[in-house]
Amino acid sequence: METFDWAAFWAAIGTFLTTYDAPFRIVGVIIGAMVLRVILVVIIRRVVDRVVSGVKKSQNVDDTVELNASPLYAVRVVQRTRTMGSVLNNLVTWGIVSVAFVLILGELNFSVTALIASAGILGAALGFGAQNVVKDMLNGLFMVFEDQLGVGDIVELQSTQGPVGGVVETVGVRVTQVRDVGGTLWYVRNGEIINVGNKSQGWARVIIDIPAPYSSDVDAVQQVLLDTAQAMADEPEYKRKVLEKPEVWGIESISAEALVIRLVMKVRTADQFDIARVLRLRLKLALDQLGVAVPSLNRVVMDGLASPLPKSGSRRPSAAPPEDSDL
Repeated sequence: METFDWAAFWAAIGTFLTTYDAPFRIVGVIIGAMVLRVILVVIIRRVVDRVVSGVKKSQNVDDTVELNASPLYAVRVVQRTRTMGSVLNNLVTWGIVSVAFVLILGELNFSVTALIASAGILGAALGFGAQNVVKDMLNGLFMVFEDQLGVGDIVELQSTQGPVGGVVETVGVRVTQVRDVGGTLWYVRNGEIINVGNKSQGWARVIIDIPAPYSSDVDAVQQVLLDTAQAMADEPEYKRKVLEKPEVWGIESISAEALVIRLVMKVRTADQFDIARVLRLRLKLALDQLGVAVPSLNRVVMDGLASPLPKSGSRRPSAAPPEDSDL
C-alpha cells in the first residue's frame, strides 16, 4: 500500500504560497486595516460613552436632555466629548486607509519610496489647489479643541458664502453640518467660517420690548410686566431655568405713537426661546387685564440705547444689547 508523501505535500503548499503570496498579503492588509479600524472606533466610542455616563451619573440624570437643568459645564463636556469622538473617528478612518493603501502598493511591486517622492513633487504642484482642504481640516480641529461649537449647539456662522444659522448636527474634519429652522441641512466648509456665534454656551437673555400707549401710566405698566415675569420665574417648572430675577430696564425708546419698555430675563441657553414665547403670551394677557392696548410702531423719534443707565439695582450692560423683536 502506497504511503502519502507528506514532504511533497508541504513542499507544494510552500511553492504555491511563494508563488502567489502577494494576493494573500494584500487580503491580509485589508482585513487587518478593517479590524484595526473597528478596534479603534470601539475604543473611542467606549471612551466617549464613559465620559458621558460619568457626567450623567455625577449630575444624577438618566438622559442627556435633562442636563439642561444641570450646571452648564456638564452640558458642554458632553457635547464637546461627542464632537471630538466624531472627529477622531474620521481621523482614524483616513489614517488607516492611507497606510493600507501604501502597503498594498508595496505588495504590488510599486516603488513606494519613488511614489512618495513623486507625491511630494505632485503635492507641491497642487499645493495651491489643496491648501483649501488643509485649511478646512486645521480650522475644524481648532474649532473643536477650542470648544467654539459642538454637536447640538445653536449657532450663527458667518462664512465667506454668507450667514448660516441653526443647530449643529455634525462637526467633521472638513465640513460642519448645520440644520436651520426650516429643516434645510447646510454643509459649511470649516475653512470658510469667519465668525462663530454660539447661543448654547454660558447663559442667554430673553429680551422683550413692549410698546405702551404714550398716555399710559408707565410705572403701572412696568410693575405689571415685572410682576408677571417674576411670577413665571417662581413657578417650579421655570425656577431652575431662570438664572436671575427679571428686570425692567425702563423706557428703551420713544415714538409718536408709543413708549417702548424693555423687560429682560437671564435664563439657561437651552430654554431661551421656549421661555420667551411663554413670557410673551403671559405679558399680553396681563396687559389685557390692565386695559392697556399695545399700539403699532411706525416711526422712532428718539432711541433709548444712548440714554444713561437706569437706577441702581439694574444690571444693564454698558454695551448695547442685541436687537429683539417686539411682542
